Amino acid sequence: MHIACRHLHYTYPGADSPVFNNLDWTLEGPGFFALFGLSGTGKSTLARLISGELSPGQGEIDCPKTGCILYTHNAERIPGWGTVGAHLRSVTPASKTSLLSTILKDYGMEAYLESRFSGLSMGQKNRINLARYLVQEFDLLIADEVLANVDEPTRNHILERLKILFPQKTFLYISHNVLEVARFSQAVYVLPHASAAGTDRIHKITGLGHQEGREASEELVQERVYAILRSAASTSEPRP
Repeated sequence: MHIACRHLHYTYPGADSPVFNNLDWTLEGPGFFALFGLSGTGKSTLARLISGELSPGQGEIDCPKTGCILYTHNAERIPGWGTVGAHLRSVTPASKTSLLSTILKDYGMEAYLESRFSGLSMGQKNRINLARYLVQEFDLLIADEVLANVDEPTRNHILERLKILFPQKTFLYISHNVLEVARFSQAVYVLPHASAAGTDRIHKITGLGHQEGREASEELVQERVYAILRSAASTSEPRP
């Protein structure tokens, strides 16, 4: 999956400053990648631009015409008039029923299929919502804080399983958890602290997820975390 943003500009209606100003950025999949930055730097905005929910003011976003891009975020809800299981079965293609069963077992959600969505905890809602996207056809799934309310051991297990179950898919994972993105992503794309003129570049930090099957030393983890935080705190100044 190839995504290329060229000379991208975007300003929210009524805003004094742009979010992005002449931004160039490329994502080359498959793989598990992360988008990281401080609040307000434009992570969700970029996700919505790539997925087509927003249109850039100027510039272009190049992606395969036949590619399917899905975007999900942690505030999404499913209809409340039926059970969770009934909804999942209704949106799951027949060819993906076995995959759905595997995902629900992995996520510890098999016992909640007869529950209504409103009766679940926030972490359970997040897991159900992610499951319904994973059983769809997609080439790129942008997951925006989708595990924010899930406990750390379960979150780590889900991310490990994602990479095993979908080795040929592309994921862009948005999270404020710097340790998580450093450990699981093969590359972390960092949106720097925006200047008044808007972000014009994205920094790339190699993640530790490229070391499949090898446990990174604590020293290396801390080094990568520091590099990500340092990039996030830097100011994106417009090019001359």
